[in-house]
Amino acid sequence: MSTYFPFLMLPMAFGLMFLGVQVAFAMLLTATAFGLVTFGPAVVHQFVEKIDDLASNFVLAAIPLFVFMGAMLEKSGIADRLFEAIHIWTRRLPGGLAIATVLMCIVFAASSGVIGATESVVGLLTIPIMLRYGYDKRLISGVICAGGSLGTIIPPSVVVVVMGPLADVSVGDLMYGMVLPGFLMAGFYLVYVFVLCTVWPAQGPRIPREPGEPGFVEKLGITLRNLVPPLGMIVAVLGSILGGLASPTEAAAIGCICAVLLTMLYGRFTMQGLYNSLLKTVRVTAMIMAVLLGGTLFTGVFIGAGGINLASTMIGQLQLGPWALLGLLLLVLFIAGFFLDWISIVLIFLPIFTPLVKAAGFDPVWFCILFLIMIQTSYLTPPMAPAIFYLRAVAPREITMQHMYAGMVPFIILQVLTLFATLYWPQLVTWLPTVAMQAR
Repeated sequence: MSTYFPFLMLPMAFGLMFLGVQVAFAMLLTATAFGLVTFGPAVVHQFVEKIDDLASNFVLAAIPLFVFMGAMLEKSGIADRLFEAIHIWTRRLPGGLAIATVLMCIVFAASSGVIGATESVVGLLTIPIMLRYGYDKRLISGVICAGGSLGTIIPPSVVVVVMGPLADVSVGDLMYGMVLPGFLMAGFYLVYVFVLCTVWPAQGPRIPREPGEPGFVEKLGITLRNLVPPLGMIVAVLGSILGGLASPTEAAAIGCICAVLLTMLYGRFTMQGLYNSLLKTVRVTAMIMAVLLGGTLFTGVFIGAGGINLASTMIGQLQLGPWALLGLLLLVLFIAGFFLDWISIVLIFLPIFTPLVKAAGFDPVWFCILFLIMIQTSYLTPPMAPAIFYLRAVAPREITMQHMYAGMVPFIILQVLTLFATLYWPQLVTWLPTVAMQAR
């Protein structure tokens, strides 16, 4: 058998995906075929052990809870109320509608961490309003797609719940580590929109003053009524995690309770809505766990066949320095983002890259956050670009694919800028986990 035999797993899995085989089954078929060739019938015992490890992982219980929380928020009418509470303060600013959209995406990202739900709900609400006031269609597309995908890099995030066990790092440390880079990226978005619409007002016109506009005291009342309850939920979820009061799974359960109470508070709770949310939770969780199972078996066979050792030897022969190695790994992730979705990237590359990064002397938590930022770019880079497909489902026909692809470019640049800032200042990631550890 060839020394390079484990590396044939990657092209086989990619080939099956490009032929239309679902990601979970592509990885399962590849793992089974190569496992039988490498280990024979004994691979069954390895698979049973991996399945047992996955099924007994307490951290992964947070996935269905976060998904349910996001599904319930869709039913609560929170998007309409949030937009009203935020927009009454930004409407006079250049690009005020787009700024309010990004701020609303930040709140949604910090509420549930479920990306598709955020983009769909926010897009349905804000696109017609921005079109009515003459906003540039490229800016509309970029703001919805980039803002909607912030759930990856702003805690809580379903992605880091998956990443933690694979990289053998604490999910709590990842939650801490992603706070500053996540809000830095969101800040870049807000500054970009403001500057763009200040220099070129036609991109995002100011909204003229209208008769009957609420005064300052009335604005405060609207804000307290519409913004404080969801912010209270965010504090309950994130505060319990970052304060060390609850694990991510326990915090997700708190979020589920808060989401249900929020729908009741806004008078939007129905048994049919609860049923639909539970059904969506089952579907999304089944998809994630099936892909996670396929990826776990795939990486188990790859590692067992000597793939990690071979990769380490090959990279050692290149005689790359630590930073050159890191740059190469990030470049591979960026290119992979053009063709693969986030869960495929995480499951295929994270278990392979993490040992190499640790051997090079880098902090694995810091690398995981860099990994997250690269996943963020994968949402916007064609041809896969899942954010664009979410937008296409809710956008009117007058917003074309050309508008969408053109609108992505500035935000991809801002994501790369966040990556460079995190590379140059590792303290953006490491400071909060260190402070939290000292506080304990």
